[in-house]
Amino acid sequence: MSDLHPAAADGFSAGAETYASGRPDYPAALTAWLRDGLRLGPGRSAADLGAGTGKFTALLAATGAAVAAIEPVEAMRARLAASLPGVTALAGSAEAMPLPDASLDAIVCAQAFHWFATPAALAEIRRVLKVGGRLGLVWNVRDEATPWVRALTAIMNAHEGDAPRYHTGAWRTVFPAPGFGPLHEAAFPHGHTGTSEQVILDRTLSVSFIAALPEAERARVTQEVRYLIARTPDLAGRAEVTFPYRTHAYRCERVS
Repeated sequence: MSDLHPAAADGFSAGAETYASGRPDYPAALTAWLRDGLRLGPGRSAADLGAGTGKFTALLAATGAAVAAIEPVEAMRARLAASLPGVTALAGSAEAMPLPDASLDAIVCAQAFHWFATPAALAEIRRVLKVGGRLGLVWNVRDEATPWVRALTAIMNAHEGDAPRYHTGAWRTVFPAPGFGPLHEAAFPHGHTGTSEQVILDRTLSVSFIAALPEAERARVTQEVRYLIARTPDLAGRAEVTFPYRTHAYRCERVS
């Protein structure tokens, strides 16, 4: 994130408001995962790395831990700071966090680690974590068992170019990592309920590489998504729809 991918730098700067409205929150089951898996609570300290507009930061803060949010994109960071005044919002990157050595009990990357899955980033994460501190990685993943979700993914993927994505699994290649124990994985069902404009169209337009498209191309994507909604019986004319997800959560511990 110090050398931010153009899709992230341009897309997230342009689409901060759409990101805030269109992205889902996180399942209630993650509250127990943060408590038991990452051992967070009052008296503990954590950072949300690649915090965006603070979608996950709020859940971290609810544990009672002292929370810092690290986000390199100014528009995203400003949105976070305005909505979460009790959180320390910092400019920084995965390779250069403005935090002391061995200062945190946990670092969490939600919807973000695929952008900076490098040995340099993991070395910096190791530096900032205490020995025994834990790294958490979280992604809300579209549940493509639903046909219209598969069709929506096809619309999105036509524009992804070389943007790093969770679904490629490339982020896994940096594990096992020096100084860290093995990855432990959990998965939870989740859904984002609202109008189709919010949970489907805004969700699509919030994707970094789509938000970064020229206006005419972005308008074509909007038209394709609206057509998909109109021709899908489970979506067309509904006042409220639910976008199905699976939330994948991974953790590992700094052991040395």
